[in-house]
Amino acid sequence: MSRPATPPSPPEPPARGGTRTAGRAGLLDRVDGVDAARGIALIGMFVAHLAPADVPVDAAELIALADERPRLLFALTAGIGLGVLTGATRPVVERAARWALRRQIAIRALLLIALGLIVVAVFAPLVFVILDVYGVAFLLMLPLLFLPGRVAVALGAVLLTMTPAIATIAERDPETVALADQPLGLLVEWFLVGAYPVIIWVPVMLIGLGLARLDVAAPRVVAATALAGTLVASVALPLSHALPDPRNPALDPSTAAWAAPLRASLETLGNTAVGLVIVAAAVTLTTLARPQVRRVAGVLLSPIVAMGAMPLTIYTAHLVIISFGKYRRPDGVISDDSWPLLIGLTIGSMVFAWLWRRYIGRGPLEQALRWASGRGRRRRRGAPAETPTDAAAARIDGTP
Repeated sequence: MSRPATPPSPPEPPARGGTRTAGRAGLLDRVDGVDAARGIALIGMFVAHLAPADVPVDAAELIALADERPRLLFALTAGIGLGVLTGATRPVVERAARWALRRQIAIRALLLIALGLIVVAVFAPLVFVILDVYGVAFLLMLPLLFLPGRVAVALGAVLLTMTPAIATIAERDPETVALADQPLGLLVEWFLVGAYPVIIWVPVMLIGLGLARLDVAAPRVVAATALAGTLVASVALPLSHALPDPRNPALDPSTAAWAAPLRASLETLGNTAVGLVIVAAAVTLTTLARPQVRRVAGVLLSPIVAMGAMPLTIYTAHLVIISFGKYRRPDGVISDDSWPLLIGLTIGSMVFAWLWRRYIGRGPLEQALRWASGRGRRRRRGAPAETPTDAAAARIDGTP
């Protein structure tokens, strides 16, 4: 066989900062900025779940920010994880490989649904559990996994202008709410009237998927993400606050009927845009900044990055811990709000995640989920060797 006419291309230089690399197939390795954003979302959930309600008005407003934005940031980073899992900037093209990835993700989704239902049934935490909703969202994402990057971002953005309004209309409709008490009520809660409607999460995941396809750590993409997020947030959030507040009992019902859906869509768009800015800032600090800045950011953010690298373990553990922290207040109400528990859980999660990641590696539940989906099992004799996509996917897990 004759030699090729052109010499082979030189090896690709290492990425700046060492936290984001590209393999032979151009696939993203672990992006610390995405893990940092996911870790921030986890801390935001801790605050939303455990911060006491009896605080000054200014503090209450800050705590209220943790009620919506972390869950959307979680969904955004989950979409990025799905994008990387399926090939990032060079998605899998072989039909058999695509079916294999879809099967693995479907198995993970079903396990997440089961885990979420088990946690609720056994531990009954005083918070809304997102694990089962995540599983349903992953199932809905299966036919959309290999959309081109720009198509995924555009489709997610368009849907996000409508689906929050649809969910708000549904949760204000007595007949739809009544369906939640029927035999198939769990489906109604998952899709429409629950605390985390899937019809909102899937568009946010699509945006994250598109960012992974476009290369979430590329300077051009990071700049565009930050600019778009800033513009949308600076327009959508002030507009939403300018609308009548549908939670005001004195508001005319006819006004609330149109203000509530519009406000919901604007708030969701704005809060998702804030998530985009957080991702762009975290990626900039950990990957694109000057070496001195990257080193300092790497040290300061390493506990948060470690949390974000094992979100399923940290999130599930926090549900178990807060379920044992329930107490009866003087007014007779059962609560789990506690500043000591919040501070201890946050610091303890950082320390555990940092130590586990440093000395052991992948989080325990992440490893179990990977093995159960078939990705971590020993290859059978005669089976094809692991592809670059498999190698990258083994290093990235976008599971919550």
